[in-house]
Amino acid sequence: MLLVTGATGLNGQLAVREFARNGSPARALVRDCAKARAAGLDRLAGIELVEADMRRAATLGAALAGVERVLMISGAAPDMAETQCTFIDACKAAGVRHIIKFSGSEPGSDPTRFRFTRMHEEIEDYLEGSGLAWTHLRPSQFMQVYLREAHDIATTGTLRLPFEDIALSPVDAADIARVAYLLLRDGGHEGESLEMTGPEALTMDDIAGHISTAIGTTVAYVRITPDERRRELLARGLPAYFVDALDEQTEERLKNPVAKVLAATHRMFGVRPTSFIEFLQRHAAAFSGKPT
Repeated sequence: MLLVTGATGLNGQLAVREFARNGSPARALVRDCAKARAAGLDRLAGIELVEADMRRAATLGAALAGVERVLMISGAAPDMAETQCTFIDACKAAGVRHIIKFSGSEPGSDPTRFRFTRMHEEIEDYLEGSGLAWTHLRPSQFMQVYLREAHDIATTGTLRLPFEDIALSPVDAADIARVAYLLLRDGGHEGESLEMTGPEALTMDDIAGHISTAIGTTVAYVRITPDERRRELLARGLPAYFVDALDEQTEERLKNPVAKVLAATHRMFGVRPTSFIEFLQRHAAAFSGKPT
């Protein structure tokens, strides 16, 4: 049996849907079956939903029974390291053989300077010392984070970010899900760290230009300060701990103005890298403010 955790989140849900799309059975661990049903996961052929909490080993018996490999994903929360290390222990006790850790990385940046990449490295170290087979899947920034800006883009025609003139290499989460599906289904790649980026390094002016092309309306990149961004995010209702983390991430990104482009993992699994313009065309309605 194969298990995907965090199955109602962005990346877990995409991975589960890859299993269903390919007619491959899998088990999906969720903390709230009602949320999973609202997302339609209960209607996916071959997907078995199991409700449990990664932080509470006593709830994980049914989820881990007969499981050989796990794709381990949990949300970017202050207790992420504790949650995943607890889950690793439960996997070992249940006889799971191989954990594929959905991690995170921005090649060239100092991972200790951003709390979530720092936690990912702590978890990776713990997993490597657990005695279980391991693989780290380490994507860079997701293209999907720009959907957070879609409302402002649609209403103001501007992309307001504190990234000056740096270039980033965002990767489509759907590409990551395709790799995660193949890795979980087929196994292998034990003891490997697999980094993934998108196929091109893009400045924010590039991104604004691509959005303009996709929706047929001019979108301008407006350079704002980190303090302005912080105030805007808090006004949107984002938790303070998450805004603090994004401040750290921005500070580190500004020290590394040109992101690396790494295509080896895409090639290894035969996944064609999705370009940013292709991603935007798929989500043009959101960026233009039109109902889907």
